[in-house]
Amino acid sequence: MASGIYQEISPSIFSQLRTQVIGMGLIESYLDDTHQLEFSRNQEWLIRISLPWSVALTPDGMIQKRDDYHLAMVMIRAGIANTGYFHNGELIDHKVFRAYMVRQKQGKSQIKYLKTKGKSRAGSRVRLGESELFFEEINERLNQYAANYPIDHWGISCSKTLWPFFFGASISPPFDKKQENLMSIPFHVQHPDFETLQEIHRKVNAYHVLFSEGSIVEFGDLLSSHSNPEQEDSEDW
Repeated sequence: MASGIYQEISPSIFSQLRTQVIGMGLIESYLDDTHQLEFSRNQEWLIRISLPWSVALTPDGMIQKRDDYHLAMVMIRAGIANTGYFHNGELIDHKVFRAYMVRQKQGKSQIKYLKTKGKSRAGSRVRLGESELFFEEINERLNQYAANYPIDHWGISCSKTLWPFFFGASISPPFDKKQENLMSIPFHVQHPDFETLQEIHRKVNAYHVLFSEGSIVEFGDLLSSHSNPEQEDSEDW
């Protein structure tokens, strides 16, 4: 496994790997903003393990399943987006949003196009109007989640180019950019349809391990010794 690639591992492999590296003298710390365990030596990180969003780390270092866990997710690309609300891992509500935002010949999103070409043409005005409605409808759905459910985490995948339009829409999202329970989805989302929503939800609720470039030779074989091919799934974060 190459450095820089997170690999999915089963809960049992996570437990074995964690015990083994601590036994080898690595120092464990918890990274709250990314919900990861980091293992280091001489203040240099060597291994990081991303924990499922559906579990919490107790003060004594135990992994504990979250009770009554409410998760809402939103994934946005130019012209297509999805939202989903999950309760204890069960999908309760979802919606896919589509808008005419991409110019057919150039393939540019309308938002990027307007930065250079203006709003004079009728087609541009139509696409701009659909773009505005697109973000309003997404945020309206998210606000429904916030009003109806006690959301523990918001998961988001949205390019920084679209952030001003998402957060600056006439209907604002029910969270701000730096909200503590806003989690960045650490997987590439190419086409946020219903199937992608289900797959990303599965991935954020699994364990993933990453070895640093300097530690892959030293510790890479540890994962192979615990490996179960049926449980593995590589993803470039």
